[in-house]
Order: sequence, then structure tokens, then C-alpha cells
Amino acid sequence: MAALLSTLLVSFLINTIFPLIQSRIVSEPPPSKLSLDYYAKTCPDFQNIIQKVLIDKQESNPTTAAGTLRMFFHDCMVGGCDASILISSNAFNIAERDDPLDQSLPGDAYDAIARVKTVLELTCPGIVSCADILAVAARDLIKIVGGPFYNIALGRKDSLVSRASDVAGHIAMPNMTLTQIISMFADKGYNVQEMVVLMGAHTIGFTHCSQFANRIFNFSPTSQVDPAMNPKYAEGLRKLCANYKKEIGMSAFNDPMTPSKFDNMYYRNLQRGLGLLTSDQAMATDPRTKPFVDLYAADQNAFFSAFARAMEKTSIYKVKNENDGEVRNRCDTFNNLNT
Repeated sequence: MAALLSTLLVSFLINTIFPLIQSRIVSEPPPSKLSLDYYAKTCPDFQNIIQKVLIDKQESNPTTAAGTLRMFFHDCMVGGCDASILISSNAFNIAERDDPLDQSLPGDAYDAIARVKTVLELTCPGIVSCADILAVAARDLIKIVGGPFYNIALGRKDSLVSRASDVAGHIAMPNMTLTQIISMFADKGYNVQEMVVLMGAHTIGFTHCSQFANRIFNFSPTSQVDPAMNPKYAEGLRKLCANYKKEIGMSAFNDPMTPSKFDNMYYRNLQRGLGLLTSDQAMATDPRTKPFVDLYAADQNAFFSAFARAMEKTSIYKVKNENDGEVRNRCDTFNNLNT
């Protein structure tokens, strides 16, 4: 009896279930896969075009690299690397870029991506996604200012959604504790070492005074400044940011020593109390993060290698394919506006 049941079960699987599975596989093509040579035939000048535009942009506006790198992180952390950060708001929707956490992203970063997209649309229209442009632009600009080069697999599609309401809880804020930031990164699949190395992006760029004013003005009942901060550094920041409430654009470099160079000075600064944000400085003393801070402060090659790996990992986070994305004609607008 058991042998008969077994034979009937095998027959049922072969003649009924397997054909259904096979027909389903045939009728539903697999999602597009990323590859290094994705545009080799459809837009062979892609890399040359993007590099030329970015070199010109960076030379004329030196803050472009830091702004684009930050924009790339903000894009990927909210729903994946899909260029949703580039969409402009309209009468029917408030987009990601207009959430308070994204409003400080610099115009030069948006302009850099728009320039690249314009040239590519004239050269190979409708082929290269804005998501791919942003991922490659961040990589190339890092290299232009002295950082590591790493491979970017291509073939992402652009998102069909961009909502400011999706941002909260995905972007680290200055008032977050280190534990909260570690937890936020862990939720996205990063370990502590990867978090520390990605924070090294703060080796370039700047931060508005309002984001760290609590460290240099009325820090506590017993101290005007955060005692973890180098006293001379704090004094200089107090002078720089004295009128920050009136001059809302007043900012300080994240790395006061080599602000325009991508290097490991950020970690060396933390060891000397020159971290601008509370979460930055906390990494130099917290036992979970200190070993990695010390490692990257002592060995720039180790930092570059780890940073490159972490950026490759970030660049493929929740990418979209033909089933849930598109190649936009303009990076700031969906091809079809659904109201």
C-alpha cells in the first residue's frame, strides 16, 4: 500500500505540479540582473560622458563630491538605490527631497546628476537610469577627490514612488545616540564595522552649525561646551557659529584638517577630539566602535579597502527592476504622473 501511494505521489508531481511550475517560470521572466557592462552595447560612451561632466562640475564647484555622496546615501537608505531622492514635489505629492532631513542636500549635487542625464539623453535617449547615474557619480567623485575606486554593477531602474513620509527612521539624525545609529544600520544589514567605515564619508563635506550647536553652546549646567571636544576646536567653532540662528547657512567642515580630500584624517581627528557631531566623536571611545576607528586612523589603505566594499554593498541595496521601476526621461520627474 505504501509503495502504491508513493508511486501515485511521484506521478502526480511529475504530471501535474512540475508542469505548472515550469509554465510559471517561462511566463514570468526573471528580474533584470546588474552587470558591469550593462551599457556596453546600448550606451558605450556612458562612463566617458559621466566622468567628463563630473570633472568639470567638481572643478567649478568643489562641494559637489561631498554633496553627491551624501545624496547617494540618503537615496539608498530610504527604499533602496532607486533615485527617489531626485524627484521634485508637485501639487499631488511631497517628495523625499522636501523632507526636513533631506532639505539640506546641496543644489550642486542635484545639478551634477541633471547635467549628466541631459548629455546621456542626447547621446543614448531612454537608456541610462538616474539610479545608475547617481551610483556611478558618487563613486567617480570620491575618486576625483582622492578616495578609492570600486566597481559599480549597472542596470538599476528608477523608482515609481517618492514620498517625504517614508524618510523618517531611515536617516541618522545628529541627536541620535550611537546605539540608535548602530541599530538603524543593523536593520539594513550592516555590522558595526561597516557602519564605522561608512561614517568615514564625513572626511569630506560640511555640516550646518544648527546640527552641532548643542555641543558648543550651553552644553550643560557645568560646561558651555561638550568636554569630549578639543577645547581649541570648540572655541573656533563658537566663533564661527556665533550668529548661526540668524545666518542659517553657516557651516563648518566635517574634517577641519583636510576638508576637500578623501582620506583617513576623519578618524585621526576623532582621536584628538575633533569630531564635529556627537555621534562621530562617540565612536572614538565606545568599545564597540573604537577598535575600528583606531584601525582606520592608523591605516588608510585598510579604510579605503573596507570603504570600497561597503559602498559596493550599499549600491545594490533594494534596487528596482523592470517590474517595479522605469528609466526616467528626466531625473526629477516620473515618466507618468499618477494623480
